[in-house]
Amino acid sequence: MKPWFLLACLALAACSPQPAVTTGTVPELDGVFEFSSLEIVNDDGETYHFDVYLAQTVKQQRRGLMFVRDMPEHTGMLFVYGSDGPHSMWMKNTYIPLDIVFARSDGTVSSISHDTVPLTLDSHASREPVRYVLELNGGTTRRLGIGGRSRLLITE
Repeated sequence: MKPWFLLACLALAACSPQPAVTTGTVPELDGVFEFSSLEIVNDDGETYHFDVYLAQTVKQQRRGLMFVRDMPEHTGMLFVYGSDGPHSMWMKNTYIPLDIVFARSDGTVSSISHDTVPLTLDSHASREPVRYVLELNGGTTRRLGIGGRSRLLITE
């Protein structure tokens, strides 16, 4: 997959209106975030599908997954930033452990913070400038073999 294709897909997903989420997801987030699909190609070339809430505005990014007490196995939140930069996350008011995936503008994984501790102010920072941060249920990245050779792909 060409990097320009991933960027075009991400731009379309970020700018296009998304249908409202109805059931089977995270009620605390419905109506606050747009919803999209994401595929992750893991280190072994296997592809996994995720439904993701899009945190695109500063207000949405500040909220993130705070106050969420349960999230379906193949659901997450994708933070979409306007430019590459050093980004960091914390777990204040976040009740579930998360894997935090930091991805470059071409979708390749830069680094991962595994099994972050809920309800802490510990900072989890990217190791280099990144454009995207994906939060998944804790343990997901190790279980699915998502690592430094993985990449994120937005699907329609």
